[in-house]
Amino acid sequence: MTAPHAFWLAGREATGEETFEVTNSWDGRLVGTVSVPTEAQVEEAVAAAHAVRDEFAATPAHVRTAALDHVAKRLTERTEEIAQLISAENGKPIKWARGEVGRAVSVFRWAAEEARRFNAGDAQRLDTDAGGTGRLALTRRFPRGVVLGIAPFNFPLNLSAHKVAPAIAVGAPIILKPAPATPISSLVLGEILAETDLPAGSWSVLPVPNDRMPALVQDERLPVISFTGSGPVGWSILDSAPRKHVTLELGGNGAAVVLADWSSEADLDWAAQRIATFSNYQGGQSCISVQRVIADASLYERLLPKVVAAVEAQVTGDPSDAATDVGPLVSEDAAKRVESWVEEAVAAGATLLAGGKREGATYAPTVLADVPADVTIACEEVFGPVLTIAKADDEDAAFAAVNDSPYGLQAGVFTHDVQTAFRAHRALEVGGVVIGDVPSYRADQMPYGGTKQSGVGREGVRYAMDDYTYERVLVLTGLGL
Repeated sequence: MTAPHAFWLAGREATGEETFEVTNSWDGRLVGTVSVPTEAQVEEAVAAAHAVRDEFAATPAHVRTAALDHVAKRLTERTEEIAQLISAENGKPIKWARGEVGRAVSVFRWAAEEARRFNAGDAQRLDTDAGGTGRLALTRRFPRGVVLGIAPFNFPLNLSAHKVAPAIAVGAPIILKPAPATPISSLVLGEILAETDLPAGSWSVLPVPNDRMPALVQDERLPVISFTGSGPVGWSILDSAPRKHVTLELGGNGAAVVLADWSSEADLDWAAQRIATFSNYQGGQSCISVQRVIADASLYERLLPKVVAAVEAQVTGDPSDAATDVGPLVSEDAAKRVESWVEEAVAAGATLLAGGKREGATYAPTVLADVPADVTIACEEVFGPVLTIAKADDEDAAFAAVNDSPYGLQAGVFTHDVQTAFRAHRALEVGGVVIGDVPSYRADQMPYGGTKQSGVGREGVRYAMDDYTYERVLVLTGLGL
């Protein structure tokens, strides 16, 4: 019998008294057994992080950048191994799992670059008024304290990287809590971090169950919380820790708008293919997957069959097969929920154009038209391979439809017009607008986050570094400026 995966307590391997199993949602096989930290071990990790915070903040930049560079290098060397692991524990098709590892490499590489520039300081002359004669202000940033990073199941490595890498870059200790469904790739990240010279206590990876998370959230020694996951959980964290600095990356129901000028056959073919791919990648389990298509009425009838054909061409099957586009959802319960939402929409009058079938944890890529505005799938994040398509009379109506949502993460606008692009940037109530493509594009160095029910704060390496730190001013006096 294979030994349970150890967790990482203050930079060293440790095991607890209990374990839990991680299974593959495609075939039910055991992926691994994971050891669970005891309450005493969690306390030890938090106490160690709190104790080392001043030492870690003062760590020379070359130590932090060397660690970040090392992680990027080792992730690259172990890409195939880690991708296979992500695919097994998550159900993600292997081609997307390989891409996830590549993105995590970029996150650590970007963090190393930012760490080299971090905290050089901004100087400001204060002698613009007589009272400031001979005075200079130097503003630098310092860590707020220990970070509690809570990662989701859908990108178990890369979204853990988005918590860990910025923390190391600024010298903030971090406690990483991976999702219970997909902890093993985060534990492998711990293996690699253990090869670095980071101070003992500056990081831990603790696969504690969700019902023990509130104690961590409320611990005063963890003043910064970075959470990616569901809206109800995220907002409950913010409500329970109002005096902490909290970043929430929550859900969305991403819209792709296809405007009247995107009208050539090549344009529509491109839009249909991108929409089909990114409504179904990761099984639709991405906050910025395409859930809604809003097409100008003048081209709706031409676009619709192209989208349906492109969706039906998506290959569903074994996630370990390189030809598979769409694998299972993270669990059969998740697939049953998606199934129930589609059934509700159809019963209310929606037209099922493709898919609509479930087999175990796999749900077929699905397209719905004529969806009533008040059904669940029209209002909430489906987090599954389901796409709704509707028409709009003009640009104003299309943008209003995007905004008619409790969410505001990202939107894609297919247009060739630069003025329309800037108008979309002004009008759309989202955190990011992608022109000429779907809302599913994310570069890991850019600011990423939403408005309304999609969260607060921004990820993206430099922007997370800002979230983990605060400005402190040093005033020098008696200088000959």
